[in-house]
Amino acid sequence: MEQNTLRPAPNLVFVIPCYNEEETLPTTMERLGELLAGLKARGQVDSASGVCYVDDGSKDGTWRLIEERHKLDPSCRGVKFAGNAGHQNAVWAGMDAARQWNADCAISMDADLQDDPGVAGEMIERYREGCEIVYGVRDDRSSDTPFKRWTARAFYALMSKLGVNVIPDHADYRLVSRAALQALESFDERNLYLRGLFPVMGFKSAKVYYKRRAREHGQSKYPLTRMIALAWQGVTSTSAAPLRMAGFLSFLCALLAIGLCCLSLYKYIMGEVIQGWTSLVIVVLFLGSAQLFCLSIIGEYIAKIFTEVRHRPRYIIEKYL
Repeated sequence: MEQNTLRPAPNLVFVIPCYNEEETLPTTMERLGELLAGLKARGQVDSASGVCYVDDGSKDGTWRLIEERHKLDPSCRGVKFAGNAGHQNAVWAGMDAARQWNADCAISMDADLQDDPGVAGEMIERYREGCEIVYGVRDDRSSDTPFKRWTARAFYALMSKLGVNVIPDHADYRLVSRAALQALESFDERNLYLRGLFPVMGFKSAKVYYKRRAREHGQSKYPLTRMIALAWQGVTSTSAAPLRMAGFLSFLCALLAIGLCCLSLYKYIMGEVIQGWTSLVIVVLFLGSAQLFCLSIIGEYIAKIFTEVRHRPRYIIEKYL
């Protein structure tokens, strides 16, 4: 794109979800402050640009640190939830705040800065060239354990098979323009999976690659159990394929049961089995297990319908800075 067709330097808001990040935040605030000052000095962003920290119901001194930083630096803004609403809701709230503050674009990233903030400048350049969404994508997983690499590959392969449009090796490090922020407001679901939501918008997008760093302070807020829960949330919030798979599995188990019934009848006629034992095992094990499995999947979707129809707020905001 020609230089004279570039968008002007945007009013940018960094969105940082925080949950018990007291150990990490001092370093994060300094680095983001330096990054933002550099972007302003080079004319890449507007002088009104800032950082929005979203406190997701932390139990430590996270909000106190945000308040102290705000007093020293007015470009540091804050949103405090009354209780813990979850990472995805915190990212949503930060982006919604950026939209209300008339930001031209917002960049979301985790508070531990494992996602390299140094590529934010490249994201901004892709935005100025006309992209509405710019995804931060890991260029390798060498820092992960073999188990985590294998499960990540398996998850993205599964999502692809289910027809879900996700960006492999992309978490929640992304730039979103004002047009996408306004479109985000029209999505009303409570079961949020932002990684699967932005790709379906259809806006012009680009990818920026980076190396993920090791966490310097504190512990990860996403242990294996929460990662599995997020993956399941992603599958059931963006695809109805598991429901169809449940029906297919029931049909397959029924065919298998019919085959085994025929085999048991043959053996019964030949006098090779105890009367009634085989048929009982077939009915209990195959049909029973298939029904329970299908019911559990259907129950998961019914639970999501229940959450949606109650239409409760995603989060309650206690304070704004």
